[in-house]
Amino acid sequence: MIRWRKGTVEGVRREWPGAIELDVAVGGDGACRALAYPALVGRPEPGDTVLLNTTALAMGLGTGGYAIVVAIPDRLPPDPDGPGHLVKARYTPLQATLLGADEQDSPHHEVLRDADSLAGLPVIVADLHSALPPILAGLLADRPGTRVVYVMPDGGALPAWFSMSIGQLKGAGALAATVTTGQAFGGDLEAVTVHTGLLAARLVLDAEVVVVAQGPGNLGTGTKWGFSGVSAGEAVNAAAVLSGRPVASLRVSEGDLRERHVGVSHHSLTAYGRVALARADVPVPELGGTFGTRVAADAAALGDRHALVPVGVEGLEDALRAAEKEWGVRMSTMGRRLDQDLPYFLTAAAAGRHAASLL
Repeated sequence: MIRWRKGTVEGVRREWPGAIELDVAVGGDGACRALAYPALVGRPEPGDTVLLNTTALAMGLGTGGYAIVVAIPDRLPPDPDGPGHLVKARYTPLQATLLGADEQDSPHHEVLRDADSLAGLPVIVADLHSALPPILAGLLADRPGTRVVYVMPDGGALPAWFSMSIGQLKGAGALAATVTTGQAFGGDLEAVTVHTGLLAARLVLDAEVVVVAQGPGNLGTGTKWGFSGVSAGEAVNAAAVLSGRPVASLRVSEGDLRERHVGVSHHSLTAYGRVALARADVPVPELGGTFGTRVAADAAALGDRHALVPVGVEGLEDALRAAEKEWGVRMSTMGRRLDQDLPYFLTAAAAGRHAASLL
């Protein structure tokens, strides 16, 4: 279940909004890289004793390969004194109480109480968190200045603070705000469901486009249904029932060593072909060559349920490289960079390009 360790903070490696990366000495286990969320546990300082959950570190997880600071037992943070009645990460040892945009004490409650429509708002849905930067790159290359809000459900990381990309994208002005929904927390606004998260993005944060994708650290089991990305299909349904305009971004890879993810991933074919009951636009990138033909053929399986939209990718590689440099964000998916799996990033950028055309 949980590997518990006690350690001593040796130093701070780096920080980003909501998170601090540390070097921690752990007895006979040597030093390790640890992550703390100050809003939950307080700010660790060199010399502090910390209690750690080292499970993900011991498992060698890529995205989640940190020891996580659970507490600073000798220097507890002050009690919270703010409003809020939403409990997230409920009934876990680190459940947190937050102010929800949709709860009665919120200044936004009246706006959201009877809200029921997104009024055609484009909602781009993607499987992986790594799709967020390239989607924004494609969208903003064609329509600079578009106000984009990210709605993060709880299929991957629960704290939005885990994502370095969110802070970098907001700092660069590419992303306006984040809404965390379900058990996820740490966004600019909190919401109980993806539905109220979408409504808050539109009615409170004035989004012109919304991107919905799970946080870092998706979970998959190599089975047809056992992956956290099925939530992409549910997000399509949520956007559609609220009179939004769902845009289903495909997960495509040429560099993945797992055959089930080469071409159009089985995650997209299941989430959009089986879980999504509402109709969405499915941007199909015109990649060219044998691989482009394969992607188009794979996507054709979704044509009975969704509107397949061919999207040219001219100029998108330049837009991706420019965005990476300008925003300071790392374009990476499953450890693969732009040059190692360019079709993945072009496909996400094509979804952004298509959304720009709807405005």
